[in-house]
Amino acid sequence: MMVSISDNIKKDFPLLQSKMHGQKLVYLDNAATTQKPQVVLDKLLAYYQNDNANVYRGVYDLSQRATSAYEQARKKVAQFLNAPKVEEIIFTKGTTQSLNFIAAGFGMNNFQAGQEIVLSCAEHHSNLVPWQNLAKKKGLKLVYIDLNTDGSLDLKDADKKIGQKTALVAINHVSNVLGTINDVKSLANLAHKNGALIAVDGAQAAPHMKVDLKNLDLDFYAFSGHKMLGPTGIGVLWAKSDLLDAMTPLEFGGEMIDEVGLYETSYAKAPYKFEGGTPNIAGAIGLGVAIDYLTELGMDNIQVYEEKLVTYLINRLQEIEGLEIYGPKKRVSGIVSFNLKGLHPHDLATVLDMQGIAVRAGHHCAQPLMAWLDVPACARASLYFYNTKEDCDKLVTGIIKSKEFFENGF
Repeated sequence: MMVSISDNIKKDFPLLQSKMHGQKLVYLDNAATTQKPQVVLDKLLAYYQNDNANVYRGVYDLSQRATSAYEQARKKVAQFLNAPKVEEIIFTKGTTQSLNFIAAGFGMNNFQAGQEIVLSCAEHHSNLVPWQNLAKKKGLKLVYIDLNTDGSLDLKDADKKIGQKTALVAINHVSNVLGTINDVKSLANLAHKNGALIAVDGAQAAPHMKVDLKNLDLDFYAFSGHKMLGPTGIGVLWAKSDLLDAMTPLEFGGEMIDEVGLYETSYAKAPYKFEGGTPNIAGAIGLGVAIDYLTELGMDNIQVYEEKLVTYLINRLQEIEGLEIYGPKKRVSGIVSFNLKGLHPHDLATVLDMQGIAVRAGHHCAQPLMAWLDVPACARASLYFYNTKEDCDKLVTGIIKSKEFFENGF
């Protein structure tokens, strides 16, 4: 039974009841990290109080309970993504490590000099720098798909850029600056038609919409737990089984081995091949509970709610004279980036902070996109299902007050 999303849902999140600079907190930096519901916090404490033991390494009951909970979390992730196989779910530190695993563990061994990696200038640095590094080491060429004037991906140009030389298309599912949603299914079809693979940065998608890997037919998918109510330090890399077989592990040690001799070692099958050492057991368990929470709400319900809320916010922001909003006028993801004429975004964010409003300001780990927008930085408000119209109204009022302060002073 799915529950409805209402203003009362904030009560599930202890930190959202707090104050900042004496003002009731309005948290609008969800693209950076989300707040944690009490059920996740309770589960983390319960694990350490009642089940704390190392996984796989003991026949005693405590270790067996920890192992069972850890593997149950993997099953929850697989179900959440509709992944073909549970064994294709690799636990990592987060999206960044997942993408680096693909670049260094797969690309280094399987891509050849002269091949091309196709990206866009709207990528987060985590989905850009690893490919730059790989290109330099392997003699690969980076090719960029053009953006339309509203910041969306130009699919006609993608059709031109993705060709027989393409080894990989590396693209975000949702832009962390513009909120644009890329048609990764069409891009996957285009990549596969040309014998290429596709890796998708799902950090801003998995928390906000239903991701069906069987339907999308991607090759790699990565996301972070802390952006979807889970703890920090836990993330996921999903890849098709044959690709995992062709990947080399990057961390060597306990639990990722099959047999070890004095001079040779054979590796375990995925997922264990990529999870050397003691994993983030509590993080995985916490992520599993976060997935339970999101599943009960319903990912479709979350997306519909956020679409309505971001539409309301954009309409309100357009009332402010001198405010420029970046990205499509109509969008369904809850990320809105903007600048106020004559005011640096860091100054705007600082004055909003004094009013209890938390937004992000800077280049958002997307400097090439800032260059495309022809701005050094911007402010960003990013919504989640626990945000409300009242939060949006407070942001608008806060921006207007900030503008008046810098124009006239108090």
